[in-house]
Amino acid sequence: MSRSTPVPEVMTTDVLTFRPEDAVRDAMTLLVDRDIDAGPVVDAAGRVVGMLSTGDLVVRDARLHVPTVINLLGVNIELPHKSVNDEIGKALGGSVGEVMSKKAITCGPDATIEDAATLMHREDVSRLAVVASDGTLLGLIARGDIVRALVREE
Repeated sequence: MSRSTPVPEVMTTDVLTFRPEDAVRDAMTLLVDRDIDAGPVVDAAGRVVGMLSTGDLVVRDARLHVPTVINLLGVNIELPHKSVNDEIGKALGGSVGEVMSKKAITCGPDATIEDAATLMHREDVSRLAVVASDGTLLGLIARGDIVRALVREE
């Protein structure tokens, strides 16, 4: 396979997808059970509206973290805080739509693996949803798919 190989030749078509209203706990269980770290989020028409990854819980927790001690005029004041487990538990109790990355980076089926690799690098993502012109999901291409295709070429 060459760099000009069309994405559909190497993408995964049996893709685990989620809906925005799905429970995060259930979605994360599916990701762990399938030993994958992300999946696209689709609306009722099958259009990609986001991406859910195991990292979304870590990022969410990082956003919620506040200093536990502040110094005010030379006096240290300890602030009440929740544990990481409390915050992850809260996130797991929510919906996929609340924690997903709302900007899903996508490519079309006419893209080459070189196009996909370039887009992944530019957007700093490890996977792209492959979508039709109407935004419906066709498949998923990950960095590993591209590496495997290039190694087979050798």
